[in-house]
Amino acid sequence: MAHPTGKYAAFEALRDQAVALRRAGLSRRQIRDRLHVDNNDILNRLLQGEPAPEWTRRPNAKDDLRARARELRMQGWTYDQIQVELGCSKSSISLWVRDLPRPERRRSREEAAAIARRGWEATLRRRDEERRRTKAVAASEIGSLTDRELFLLGVGLYWAEGAKRKPHSRRERITFVNSDPDMISVFLAWLRLLGVDPARLRYAVQIHESADVAGAEEFWADHVGVDPADFLKTTIKRHSPATNRKNTGDTYRGCLRVDVRDGADLYRRIEGWWTGMVSGITTPPASGKV
Repeated sequence: MAHPTGKYAAFEALRDQAVALRRAGLSRRQIRDRLHVDNNDILNRLLQGEPAPEWTRRPNAKDDLRARARELRMQGWTYDQIQVELGCSKSSISLWVRDLPRPERRRSREEAAAIARRGWEATLRRRDEERRRTKAVAASEIGSLTDRELFLLGVGLYWAEGAKRKPHSRRERITFVNSDPDMISVFLAWLRLLGVDPARLRYAVQIHESADVAGAEEFWADHVGVDPADFLKTTIKRHSPATNRKNTGDTYRGCLRVDVRDGADLYRRIEGWWTGMVSGITTPPASGKV
């Protein structure tokens, strides 16, 4: 068994050779191959404290960023400000400047919160403007609807939102309920296209008890162009005080229900139209073209 002193002497001799080669300008790979040292941990210990030759240094694109980040940090800049200025990640900035003293807070918490709030409000305004532009462009892409387009739109609209016959309720009736005035307008335009006599239409408001019932009745009556007295009895939705309702406020007007009297035949046609539309989509065109 070799004496520990012998091992130490052998290591020191090997280190002397490694240091000599390093100072002669050799790279780590060259030293490793010359001395047949394949263990990186041992190679690190042999070369500990010895700088790499200048020719082996690779240019680091982040060196300038690191130096600039440290400079800005010493000027009192925050991580967020440095990130915006340099375009690098906060994690990199943290590694580069963590040994530097933390800058003193220049603003009170209230001032910082006010600045953040103004920034968020500006972001919301920008998003609203982007949303408005997108909607305006999309609206301009539609133009006027042909009768056939309105017909197909109305069939899909009713089948999505209207009352339908079910196995447990085989009544064939036309009832459409919605809280969106525009949806009601499209539905009524569709009924006019189908030649439904307005005298066959009946209206009723459905609304929560805590809302402005009278105001909602007036709103919907004005929207469809009839006298509020002609409406059927309003359906009041009861709820417990613990109910966490979101549809509240001055703009909440409940829903309007539109019924078509003697609508069984129309309902059957709607069901048939919808079946035909689905069949027309799922059956490939004979020409093979879309």
